[in-house]
Amino acid sequence: MSVPVGQMMSVLRHVAVQRLRGNQRYPLVLMLEPLFRCNLACAGCGKIQHPAEVLRRHLSPAECFQAVDECGAPIVAIPGGEPLLHPQIEEIIAGIVARKKYLYVCTNAIKLEEMLPRFTPSKYLAFSIHLDGLQREHDASVCREGVYEMAVAAIRAARRAGFRVTTNSTLFADAEPERCREFFDEVMALGVEGMMVSPGYSYEKAPDQQNFLSRERSHGLFRSILHQAGRRWRFNQSPVFLEFLKGNWDLECRPWGTPSYSLFGWQKPCYLLDDGYAESFAELMETTDWEAYGRASGNPKCQQCMAHCGYEPAAVEATFGSWQGFLRTVWLTVFGPPQESAAPVRPPVVRPAASPLLPIIEPEPIPAERVA
Repeated sequence: MSVPVGQMMSVLRHVAVQRLRGNQRYPLVLMLEPLFRCNLACAGCGKIQHPAEVLRRHLSPAECFQAVDECGAPIVAIPGGEPLLHPQIEEIIAGIVARKKYLYVCTNAIKLEEMLPRFTPSKYLAFSIHLDGLQREHDASVCREGVYEMAVAAIRAARRAGFRVTTNSTLFADAEPERCREFFDEVMALGVEGMMVSPGYSYEKAPDQQNFLSRERSHGLFRSILHQAGRRWRFNQSPVFLEFLKGNWDLECRPWGTPSYSLFGWQKPCYLLDDGYAESFAELMETTDWEAYGRASGNPKCQQCMAHCGYEPAAVEATFGSWQGFLRTVWLTVFGPPQESAAPVRPPVVRPAASPLLPIIEPEPIPAERVA
């Protein structure tokens, strides 16, 4: 695991306060979408399928700051669309950093290298570069040749300039384990801080509906990729979540852990499903029927999903849920997963802890007619 100590401590304080207050549902990461416009048209993303009048709009810096303050999560991620297309992105980034939130700007990096002089390095700011594999796989994923090379050049430039850089990769049904392992080696050689990985989830408006992974296939893919990974790879994710991807740890989705705010308001119930919107964060938390979501609910939309936006908060909950969960997370963090077998081993059921203070160990070019 490669998560900054300051970020871990910020999450620790936030979780401790929420548990002392008796809150069972609380946010950890705010997904802030200031626009849906993008300079790519990825086959696995449905964001730019919105009407042209929606793609022309964007949130103001004041609206972004209000959402950050209202939510109170210690971490903010800015996906999109492509955030660097926002005309006031510098102001938005500076304002969130000034609030001492750990900010991840999720970008395809096409514009990043030319825009780097507009930003100031900070321990609170990281550029999360979208890379879905090596050159062949990534360029196919984003439906444009040459994007991988631009992203790699931007990563190198950002590292030279002193910025924190992570990567964010979504794997689909056509992923080849050995190519993925080679990709992870390449990413580490670029000097990034850590990687995030997740199986693709089926956006209803995504052009390609054939290559999303089922749960069973996800487990098999990640077991093959992560088996005997050694210590050469660093992930900006909980080791519990990685074990969940391999099928070695049972988790239940916690969609309230990663609330999403966009042009339409607070999205119910999560970043991936669109079941209506709330006008305020309080309304989102109070009026969403949370029991209707997650695999245990029987909701067909949730049965195959293993995306990190719902299961990373569940991994944090598992760490805090019992001394057994906490100690196993410590073991995974320090020693890594057992290497003797690639077969999944189910953990014991995790029950709530007696103490609330357990420490934590822890889309792109758009056709001209769409934006004219």
